[in-house]
Amino acid sequence: MQDFTFHNPTILDFGKDKEQQIGQHLANFGAKKVLITFGSNRIKSDGLFDKVVASLAKHSIQFVECGGIVSNPLLSKVKDGIEIARSNQVDTVLSIGGGSVLDSSKAIAAGAMYDGDVWDLFIGKSAITTALPVFDILTLAATGSEMNCGAVVTNEKTKQKYAINAPALFPKVSVVNPVLMQTVTKDYLVYSAADVIAHSIEGYFTASVQPHFQSRLVESIIKTVMETTELLIADPMNYGARSEFAWASTQALNGLIYSGTAGFSYPNHMIEHSLSALYNVPHGAGLSVVMPAWMKWYHTKNPAQFTRFAKEVFGVSTALEGIAALENWFNKIGTPTKLGQFGIAKSELPVIIENVLGNASYFGIGEIYTAEVSTEILNNAF
Repeated sequence: MQDFTFHNPTILDFGKDKEQQIGQHLANFGAKKVLITFGSNRIKSDGLFDKVVASLAKHSIQFVECGGIVSNPLLSKVKDGIEIARSNQVDTVLSIGGGSVLDSSKAIAAGAMYDGDVWDLFIGKSAITTALPVFDILTLAATGSEMNCGAVVTNEKTKQKYAINAPALFPKVSVVNPVLMQTVTKDYLVYSAADVIAHSIEGYFTASVQPHFQSRLVESIIKTVMETTELLIADPMNYGARSEFAWASTQALNGLIYSGTAGFSYPNHMIEHSLSALYNVPHGAGLSVVMPAWMKWYHTKNPAQFTRFAKEVFGVSTALEGIAALENWFNKIGTPTKLGQFGIAKSELPVIIENVLGNASYFGIGEIYTAEVSTEILNNAF
């Protein structure tokens, strides 16, 4: 096991009606004026927004709004949020929604405290040293952003989907009430399942140091996600399944499963970011296409771990059987496994590969994921 220091400063408040305590959480950190970020107006029509506002009012906390954040969040909306935050002199950002809203909120929080163009922070031109405090009420479990210090945003002008990471971006408090996730559509449930599995397998398969304990944690997360996804397809109101799905999602990317590991990379996310940036495909849906295609190319480079995956997760004997089982499960739950399901033709591969090569360089794995290799992987997805 590699030496490591594990520290996660986020307070995670998990359970029914916990959103009604958000005012107290904000007050505990001295918040006086909050920027509330969200996606659609559904949070207003379903009463969640009013509950939040009432909780803020109890503690004399003022607020301004920044709505309209979309899935695969955009840099232009981040810049809008920064302007609102600055012009209204807010001291805190409160995200209400899923990972896209929270990622945008983290970028807004960093950008509001930076004098230059916020995109500088994504391309490494400047480091994030401070940010407005971030809080969130999660309505969709998928990204794990509620308990990590990362965020991903798409620059729609350059077609680049890049990330920021900094300790200042850890949420101070994340509220996770599984009841708020019961209205998630089946499509986004299964896309979320693929996203959580992708977070889990990146290090599991690519790490040069991968302790058995960490592998067992990953396998537990994947099996929990698979089991609860099927339960939720059958009964979206199953609180027990919804709770376990949400907690597994958080565990997949809060740093725990990567503690003691080393030498890993994120090739599935690297490739998928191109699909999202170019075609605006849902992130999880893109991952369910990329994962089997990548695994078919990569499995010979770590045969023991792929054989372990096949046996521990699916109860089959060989790496290829395990890959086929995962792809079949994706097909069973209804998340895409082929690029053609997005209307993407083979003739578009050169455009995708060009974008992927930029991502590979950005991710620091350009020497491995050349044009030839990336083409071979994506050809597996047709």
